[in-house]
Amino acid sequence: MARGLDKGDSGTHLMTFHPTGGRGSSEVFHTDDWLDFNMRQNGHTTEFNPRYEQTRVDYDRTPTKPVLDGEPIYEDHPISFKAKELGHSVGADVRRPLYWDLFMGAFGHTYGHHSVWQMWQPGRVPVNNPLLYWPEAMDQPGAAQMQYGRWLMESRPFLTRIPDDSVIVPADPPSSVPGAGLKRYVATRDSEGAYAMVYVPAGRPFKVRLDKVTGGKVKAWWFNPRNGKATSAGEFPNSGEREFTPPDAGENLDWVLVLDDATRKFPPPGTVRK
Repeated sequence: MARGLDKGDSGTHLMTFHPTGGRGSSEVFHTDDWLDFNMRQNGHTTEFNPRYEQTRVDYDRTPTKPVLDGEPIYEDHPISFKAKELGHSVGADVRRPLYWDLFMGAFGHTYGHHSVWQMWQPGRVPVNNPLLYWPEAMDQPGAAQMQYGRWLMESRPFLTRIPDDSVIVPADPPSSVPGAGLKRYVATRDSEGAYAMVYVPAGRPFKVRLDKVTGGKVKAWWFNPRNGKATSAGEFPNSGEREFTPPDAGENLDWVLVLDDATRKFPPPGTVRK
């Protein structure tokens, strides 16, 4: 089918394959010429391991092909399809995969809502315990917060960005930082050293390696994934390791630490270009 579509289309459109839950197109089709980029369905779980970590695995494959998470957990979706045992996802559950995927090497991200895909409304039979009618679901917080991830990515040089968890100094025990499950920290940086970013899913202290950024001084910022706002976190000599503590200590209050080469004079993270 893929070869037929490719031939009939004469290569006009990019082509990929939408896999089943927890799988990726790369498992079967990575070396096929018709597959222009890989798609994962990391699926309707909330844990980094073992699903969302696979985005980095696809990023590292050869031959090199871009990767996209085409179906992360939807907002207000029964977690792991077990509504009675695990409840439904919330805004924090859909924000985490956004940054996990983007910082681990994905070239983009998708968002879904459990009520919207089925267009649930009065008179329509619900599928798998939706919570809201779809017009109301359009205003759920996670949907609006997706744009802040884009603002953040586009406020810094984009095409030279690479995943690099070595920015993060592992704690003792490492299950705290970089963590696992819901609380996995991930990092990305500019390959030329202009900046680095760390996604912080929990408000606990952690250390970073400042020398992953160039320049004599590092300008630090806190970017709030919940409202798209950035605040200064100080300017520091570029040497060794430094500990940072997020502005709020809540375990579900996530942040992004942004470290800039101060000489680049970047605007606050998330500044929308005009």
